[in-house]
Amino acid sequence: MNLDPFKIDIPEEVILELKQKLSSTRWPEKETVDDWSQGVPRAYLAKLCSHWSDNYDWYETQSRLNSINQGLFSIEDMKIHYLEVKSRHQYAKPLLLTHGWPGSFLEFEKIIGPLTDPLEYGLDSTIACHVICPTLPGFGFSGKPGRVGWNVDQVARVWDALMKELGYHTYFAQGGDWGAGVTLSIASQNLGRCQSIHVNMPTAGPTKEAYESPSPEDIQTLKKIEEFQEWGSGYHRQQSTRPQTLGFGLADSPVGQAAWILEKFYEWTDCSGHPENIFSKNELLDNIMLYWLTNSAASSARLYWETFSPSAVFVDRGRVSIPVGVSVFPKEIMAGPRSWSEKHFANICYWNELDRGGHFAALEQPDLFVSEIKKWLTIVG
Repeated sequence: MNLDPFKIDIPEEVILELKQKLSSTRWPEKETVDDWSQGVPRAYLAKLCSHWSDNYDWYETQSRLNSINQGLFSIEDMKIHYLEVKSRHQYAKPLLLTHGWPGSFLEFEKIIGPLTDPLEYGLDSTIACHVICPTLPGFGFSGKPGRVGWNVDQVARVWDALMKELGYHTYFAQGGDWGAGVTLSIASQNLGRCQSIHVNMPTAGPTKEAYESPSPEDIQTLKKIEEFQEWGSGYHRQQSTRPQTLGFGLADSPVGQAAWILEKFYEWTDCSGHPENIFSKNELLDNIMLYWLTNSAASSARLYWETFSPSAVFVDRGRVSIPVGVSVFPKEIMAGPRSWSEKHFANICYWNELDRGGHFAALEQPDLFVSEIKKWLTIVG
């Protein structure tokens, strides 16, 4: 077996060093606007970082996470961190969940219980799943690629190998953000084990008809994409072109790392103008800590370079033939109409557009997310 048990064990000196760095931060001046249009407001970030230094307890989080079964999967030159929580129900379906950036496996923490033990949450046992959550290479407690080539297609092949190693000869896969890219690649490669996929970030580009004779929905989506490219894609360009340069700053500054992530938890969530309208301070910091403690600013950003550099090579996608479920949350950053996805998916078995929620759907709206998974699996299972 290429599987080993894993427990998170962060030395106390690492936490002490973090607090020292927070206390010696050199802050820039206040922004010249009264909103988030220039980035994370200094007053808010200073308040959050004060809580981080004085009140936040990493070891409470570490203890909570270590109560979940974790492991390391060794393959080629990489160790992949993963969570695996088995259901007690006899006919539970293996469900592979993949996170994105700037998220982590923590995106799925709230839905593990309802999916693995639905009766305890007043849900039908037919939804029961064995939940497997791998951590992307270069992120969190997974290894960091030491060579080029770790793009979404390579990750998809490794994920399929992980599921086989864990003993799941068939499975279902779900993802958003990079997780959607990996999940779509699993479906495109169609190695025989994945029965169906579900995504909450359908990334199909516009159809020819959307440009030539756009519907109102086409026009709305094209406008949203244009606004994102003009005002929201700076992080994308930086991480796609110079992830190493960015990493030097973020690796040395916890405040910088926090700001880089927090901006997206504001912009991409259905939070009514403030991330703490939907997440607690500790929830935000838990996710930031997975980047800080593992020094993964540069290595996580490198997945963008692997995907968007001129030398990137990918599997010929073609049309995905296995059944596909799609849930579109209103604050998702890149989600086109169903007609855009139909050119890539031969069998869209489930499509639903919800009235609340955003990019980090499972973390923002866990009940809604579980309901969407249930509806999809009911159709394909």
